[in-house]
Amino acid sequence: MGALTRCSTIRRSLRHIWATEDGEKNMTARDQHGGAQQQVSTALPLLELSDVSVHYGAVVALDHVSVQIYPGEVVSLMGPNGAGKSTVLKAVMGMAPVSTGTVRWHNDILASPTHEIVKRGISLVPQGRRVFTHLNVEENLELGGMHVRDAAERSRRLDAVMEFFPILRQKRRDPASAMSGGQQQMLALGRGLMSSPEILLLDEPTLGLAPIIVSEVFQRVTEISKTFGTTIVLVEHNIRGALSIVDRGYILDKARVAFEGTPKEIEDSDILTQVFLGREDNEE
Repeated sequence: MGALTRCSTIRRSLRHIWATEDGEKNMTARDQHGGAQQQVSTALPLLELSDVSVHYGAVVALDHVSVQIYPGEVVSLMGPNGAGKSTVLKAVMGMAPVSTGTVRWHNDILASPTHEIVKRGISLVPQGRRVFTHLNVEENLELGGMHVRDAAERSRRLDAVMEFFPILRQKRRDPASAMSGGQQQMLALGRGLMSSPEILLLDEPTLGLAPIIVSEVFQRVTEISKTFGTTIVLVEHNIRGALSIVDRGYILDKARVAFEGTPKEIEDSDILTQVFLGREDNEE
């Protein structure tokens, strides 16, 4: 089978397996930079945080943060360490104590336990990969679909993920501990896809990886968006890499949203200098 024919076959298979109960997911057309070609101004957000605050005792982790994510987008959350980026993801997943505001999913209040949130179509790939090193690759992937009761459906998803990440099929019987950092990140991404999510939350997926592997991870994130039609929220410290693949970005600083815009709007502004170097607009 030729490479192009095989690629087409894989895409058809993935689209079928990742179809929702109401029909195939919207495979949003994207431009050469991966931008979602849709009128987000007229669409309802898929995921929305409105005026959300999170406190850990006297520590303010999020301070009245509002974020909107539309179907088919790739959106980054960027900012200095401690700005609240990962806390946004934890608030969505029910893993952070939200003290004010609301999180909405398909315009419904999202206040379920974490395992129920996964079933509703939201998947988190945590920082640091968090693979189970004492299990083999296939067992790690199966954990991502453990809530799927139909064994045949789990098997189809497993096969689709390993088609997308060939290295996982090659190493399916190997312990996760024997994989390189980059391979473990592919495993973590694959495990996240096993739940067939509408939206994938990625927390620092390139952290600690070699530059050549960082480029591969960013490429894979773009391919996940295109192939599966998955909406993606990316927490990332690699600003240049993130801005090269996203549709919009939020810059967080001191637990608040400091700026929101397209990659060009972010690059044309002075916001990155302000939040990372602490320079104010009125300074020379």
